[in-house]
Amino acid sequence: MSLLLKISRLIDALAELIGKLAMWFILAATLISAGNAIVRKIFSVSSNSLLEVQWYLFAAVFMLGGGYAFLRNAHVRIDFVSGRFSARTRNWIDVAGIVIFLFPLCYMMMTLGWPLFERAWETGEMSSNAGGLIRWPVYGLIPLGFALLMLQGASELIKRFAFLTGNGPDALSHTGPDEIQQLAADIAAQDKTRKAGAAS
Repeated sequence: MSLLLKISRLIDALAELIGKLAMWFILAATLISAGNAIVRKIFSVSSNSLLEVQWYLFAAVFMLGGGYAFLRNAHVRIDFVSGRFSARTRNWIDVAGIVIFLFPLCYMMMTLGWPLFERAWETGEMSSNAGGLIRWPVYGLIPLGFALLMLQGASELIKRFAFLTGNGPDALSHTGPDEIQQLAADIAAQDKTRKAGAAS
């Protein structure tokens, strides 16, 4: 189990890295969108390629961020139902969900998405819009995104079994503050310290 947990930590680190990269994609899409809107309003000039870059970046965030959302337990859950179950039951439900639903879905989407990417790569498919972009990068996000989600699913499965066998903590536990709550607490503490320093 210790080897599997090491593999799980490596997968989690990859998901963290890709999740942080996806956050920069959001910033880039926002800046490109704002710049395109300003140029269009001021100079009455627009660019289809810039519009499509925004779509590509949004697609990248959506497709590549799935594994990161799973890692952070930020995906959709029916908490008001699962919250009534014991920790072991919740983990067994997750195991069943990963094996019965997540893995088959990821496999299906990878096998359906790969031919789209391959055909676009071989033909050099371009957007039908004037000045549009090549299509294979965005098609490639489909199998890549679901492969990363499947990989994260394997990591979560390892963590669920580690908990169920008494070899790890409950990854579904919501007892501690999350990063946003911790950041808010840190900011409040700094503000209190600053005000105390200004008063003295």
